[in-house]
Amino acid sequence: MKQHIRTLVVVSGLLITMSAAAPAFAQKQGGIIKLSHFDSPASMSSLEESTRAALQPAMGIFNNLVMFKQDVPQTSLQSIVPDLATGWSWNEDGTELTFPLRQGVKWHDGKPFTAKDVKCTWDLLNGTASERLRLNPRKSWYANLQALTTNGDYEVTFHLKRPQPSLLALLASGWSPVYPCHVSPRDMRQHPIGTGPFKFVEFKPNEMVNSLFNGWRMEDVWLDK
Repeated sequence: MKQHIRTLVVVSGLLITMSAAAPAFAQKQGGIIKLSHFDSPASMSSLEESTRAALQPAMGIFNNLVMFKQDVPQTSLQSIVPDLATGWSWNEDGTELTFPLRQGVKWHDGKPFTAKDVKCTWDLLNGTASERLRLNPRKSWYANLQALTTNGDYEVTFHLKRPQPSLLALLASGWSPVYPCHVSPRDMRQHPIGTGPFKFVEFKPNEMVNSLFNGWRMEDVWLDK
């Protein structure tokens, strides 16, 4: 899932280069890759930030319900594919969008991903959760969302006030990750927990963000360092 992340592409290219240039070196497992980044994010909470400085190093940590297919030159409703969802369906009048969810997915702290996490995420975005986001720059995206319901642990339905086919595109955006229900919004600002290919390690404001992928340590380092 989400194998399109920028840093993953860099790693893939680097591994191919190492294999061609030095077969013995290609046998090595793990290492550190430093990637330049243009600015320090205010926090690591994608839901609370609105700049690419925050989104770029955080995207690999999370998954969406759906995402844009990465080998299609131009994004559209036709280029959307499942991510944490396994598919989707609309009701006849276009006011209910239902997603069956992947089973067996775990958060990076080992807890299982369920429909409850999806509901908690959009309750946060709609301002109906018991906790609040410090900033909520995309609340208006979901003004047409009346409610989100769960059917067991692996199905969710978005109930809309009126038909909105573009909702799928909003959910496929990099700004629409699913958050864990068991981690507070405050903790997600400094130590995000996700289900994506990269596991967060540490965030040093004005210095770097570290994450791990299959033994490789990725460091997004600010350009002035």
